[in-house]
Amino acid sequence: MFEHQRHKPPRMLSQPRELLVVCAPLRSNVNLSRIVRAASCCGLTRIITTGNTKLDKRIARDGADEIEIENRRTLPPVLRSLKAEDYRLVGLEQTTDSHDMHEYRFPRKTALVIGNERTGLTPDALKLLDDVVEIPVWGLPFSYNAATATAMALYEYCRQWPAG
Repeated sequence: MFEHQRHKPPRMLSQPRELLVVCAPLRSNVNLSRIVRAASCCGLTRIITTGNTKLDKRIARDGADEIEIENRRTLPPVLRSLKAEDYRLVGLEQTTDSHDMHEYRFPRKTALVIGNERTGLTPDALKLLDDVVEIPVWGLPFSYNAATATAMALYEYCRQWPAG
């Protein structure tokens, strides 16, 4: 027999996650807020945003208080800095040489780079990435919403690295 458990305590990680989400300027504060909520559920402690950002705490829920959100002006300097810190820069984007996310093995120390909802990642940002992964689409529209795709990629990383 199944019994609903509301607010079941989160699982403990045996080590901190070395996954970081980095967002290009997003058009929608709703998308950013959904990304923060999903990232918090996955045990992330830090997100870097670029451009003008505003979080909706009603959507981000506890994630708004649990995750350190750093805001920077532009994306390329952030990516260069993270590369110097030995993060593997992995874009979530549809490109000519992107890897199918079902077959990609995320490095433990990954910066997952999320593009703008309409324009994706700029050519300047794409040049700085080590890898690009995409999530297969079997119907229309041609791609997932930015927040939905980010949640799917976060879950895949956590599936591969369940203990942190």
